[in-house]
Amino acid sequence: MTDTATATELSRSRTLWELIARRAALTPDTTVLIEAADDPAADRTLTFGALRDRSERVAAGLYDLGVRPGTVVAWQLPTRIETVLLTAALARIGAVQTPVIPFYRDREVGFALREAKAEYLAIPGVWRGHDYPAMARRLGARGVFDAYASLPDGDPSVLPPPPATGTDVRWIYWTSGTTSDPKGVLHTDRSLIAGGSCLAHALHLTPSDVGSMAFPYAHIAGPDYTVMLLLYGFPAVLFEKFAMPDALDGYRRHGVTVAGGSTAFYSMFLTEQRKAPDVPLIPTLRLLAGGGAPKPPEIYHAVVRELGCQLTHGYGMTEVPMITMGAPDDTPANLATTEGRPPQGMSIRITTPDGTPLPPCTDGEVRLRGEAVCQGYLDRDQSAEAFDRDGYLITGDLGHLTHDGYLVLTGRSKDVIIRKGENISAKEIEDLLHRLPGVADVAVIGLPDHARGERVCAVVEQPPGAAPLTLPQLTAYLRTEGLAPHKLPEQLELLDALPRNEALRKVLKYKLRERYA
Repeated sequence: MTDTATATELSRSRTLWELIARRAALTPDTTVLIEAADDPAADRTLTFGALRDRSERVAAGLYDLGVRPGTVVAWQLPTRIETVLLTAALARIGAVQTPVIPFYRDREVGFALREAKAEYLAIPGVWRGHDYPAMARRLGARGVFDAYASLPDGDPSVLPPPPATGTDVRWIYWTSGTTSDPKGVLHTDRSLIAGGSCLAHALHLTPSDVGSMAFPYAHIAGPDYTVMLLLYGFPAVLFEKFAMPDALDGYRRHGVTVAGGSTAFYSMFLTEQRKAPDVPLIPTLRLLAGGGAPKPPEIYHAVVRELGCQLTHGYGMTEVPMITMGAPDDTPANLATTEGRPPQGMSIRITTPDGTPLPPCTDGEVRLRGEAVCQGYLDRDQSAEAFDRDGYLITGDLGHLTHDGYLVLTGRSKDVIIRKGENISAKEIEDLLHRLPGVADVAVIGLPDHARGERVCAVVEQPPGAAPLTLPQLTAYLRTEGLAPHKLPEQLELLDALPRNEALRKVLKYKLRERYA
């Protein structure tokens, strides 16, 4: 059986635990996780067989503590081997687990614990200067245990049979909550397997690849990537903290072939490559892949030209971990300007605001239906508002499908700036400004304006040493690029660094709107 055929067969697994067990039976001695430490002598590894066996012992230890099928267990842990063992152990029991990004603090963590009604909380002790036990005490968290001091351990013979179905809600993920309280997103094993399968099949991976996880494992991308490793049987290097240029040694030491994360990660790799243009940054690297944030076309061309590898970008969200993905053999035009195509089983509908379907190449709301789509939200009212009458998830994103089925995103509904009654796409202006020298990154926002309704404001992050950009320079450049006059920014703000979240380094536009309104 070919690698692809094996992966396709494994993707039919009913549960995440079944997938772990089947992969371990196929390649028990193959490495699945490599934890990169600052000191190479302290690197740690785990095989597929050890992942199965050790996580089953952890499951038995959790069972001894009182964790049962359906018990809600929250965990707030960084990207480390113990984290993967714990989440696999909870999948073995059939518990409901709710991962929390480790950078979240009292407000977000307390909200997640209350809303999910968590009965247990796994924490990393004191990590990066933050006292998690003290925070847990302040929040009155129940069943707190330090997963990094010592994972629970027990005799697997006490465990009940693994869960038999993958369609029950066993995961509660949290949206970023950048404009309000986070939403609890309900997932099943099957929705996560479907999302990871989309990513794995699109990238044309092989068992000889070496991947990397430089993002928080508690992000929805954690199971996405884990499913990919299980389907194709190759390892990934885990980075507990990701900072350039320090992380480069781990990539080089372990021969990483596939890296990425989001657009911000691509830019960080490019910044390091430009320090020594004639020396390959990571000699083994053949592919950057990611998603989670818009990708300007110029970033694609710069990666191919300067890093000497392919770049494939996809589209996903907490509610749907993988929707579309570019493939390495797509055309450069499609890889630069689209988010790729959806996999079999993912239906994308472009509609008017009232749900009327639109033809190809016509911009509208992006709506989704398929196995990878979440079951809704913890809040039933939020769930009712999120889906249309045909069962499609209303994403809040805007875009169109090309005649050959590629998805082009043109922005989010809240990123449409309405100036004097005319709709302006922030993304269109951002894509043009990414090509302007003196611009490292940019966010275009609409600000309240009594005369116009909204005015267009460009907030620019400049590279070190660049001469300060002026508004006349910026608008003159956009005019030469053919941007319509009514879309030209009327305000320019310069920042040393755009505000970003801690997961995939997305720009937080709401903070910019608050600052400059």
